[in-house]
Amino acid sequence: MSNVPVAVVTGSNKGIGLAIVRALCKQFPGDVYLTARDPGRGQAAVAKLQEEGLRALFHQLDIDDLQSIRALRDFLKEKYGGLNVLVNNAGIAFKVRDTTPFAVQAEVTLKTNFFGTRNVCTELLPLMKPYGRVVNVSSMASSSALGGCSQELQKKFRSDTITEDELVQLMTKFVEDTKKSVHEKEGWPNTAYGVSKIGVTVLSRIQARMLNEKRKGDHILLNACCPGWVRTDMAGPQAPKSPDEGAETPVYLALLPSDADAPHGQFVSNKTVRTW
Repeated sequence: MSNVPVAVVTGSNKGIGLAIVRALCKQFPGDVYLTARDPGRGQAAVAKLQEEGLRALFHQLDIDDLQSIRALRDFLKEKYGGLNVLVNNAGIAFKVRDTTPFAVQAEVTLKTNFFGTRNVCTELLPLMKPYGRVVNVSSMASSSALGGCSQELQKKFRSDTITEDELVQLMTKFVEDTKKSVHEKEGWPNTAYGVSKIGVTVLSRIQARMLNEKRKGDHILLNACCPGWVRTDMAGPQAPKSPDEGAETPVYLALLPSDADAPHGQFVSNKTVRTW
């Protein structure tokens, strides 16, 4: 099977993830995997696409569970000898009016959005084949949250030499600071979701740099993107974009032609590179 190209979209049984899978089924010349924590919901989403005449395949994936990530890794390695397209879409957000204590929101949100996404990358990036494409779904909330950080933190997050370990330390510090109720004093903005997406955007910049250093000849392109404000369970019914419209930028980055050498290591919104 290793000559069949394969694409994987995390957290894709509904919302933007499902819309990304739908678009890839129409445009990607290979197997497209819809993944979800809950196999029942995942299979139902695959069946829904089947009714639309589209063929997606299902694999269970809970990005909060390292064993689940590794099971997917082993499956891809064995069946396809690697991976061509990875879209890290899985994520969570508390509602604005949620009364869960902020420290709990911070820990839970970063566990999935940053640490879960990072674990997927750690396990699956080594599988990326030459000319592979990696898309980390971030958010404009990362830019606005960055603006709400202290000058010192902004400098660290914008650094072109920050390491993954240093980023992990900063994300861990944010969670610890919220538990001590000192996060604002320490220069953090009051948004767990925003900080989690700073982590995703900065992680993408670091990963792209590492690919340049270690696998330059493989022409792998990796970017972070904002899908926009999209009508989903997460963002609510007031949002201006449909899920299919929200999928446009992630899909554009997932399908960058093999002769493209950019964008890479960028933050992209509406198919346009944004200043970080």
